[in-house]
Amino acid sequence: MDGSVNIINWFEISVSDIARAKKFYEAIFSIEMHQVEMMGMQMAFFPAENMNGKVSGALTQSPNHKPSTDGAVIYFNGNPDLSAALGKIEAAGGKIVMPKTLIDEQTGYMAFFIDSEGNKVALHSGK
Repeated sequence: MDGSVNIINWFEISVSDIARAKKFYEAIFSIEMHQVEMMGMQMAFFPAENMNGKVSGALTQSPNHKPSTDGAVIYFNGNPDLSAALGKIEAAGGKIVMPKTLIDEQTGYMAFFIDSEGNKVALHSGK
């Protein structure tokens, strides 16, 4: 495999209610998500510019997508300080399950939350 390419190139977060989930993520990250129906699924895409070598993803609602707190955890970029997004989570309908926590001085900070759909998700930032 070419070392200049990310091993991960796409992610989907399973949701039960695409409108509720879209509203939640737009609120905590202050973004706009484009929603479409594709291949029998409802999808709302995280914004991404120039996807060359970058990872992005979508919220996805379908019979094959089930929200969960088990399994892989996606860490969203909370730079420069994840406190900004973390502070919006509960008002948007989520729950903080691990507050901002120092990993170490070099790596930065992390936090876990449950989104509006019941998925365990994380934030990471340098400060």
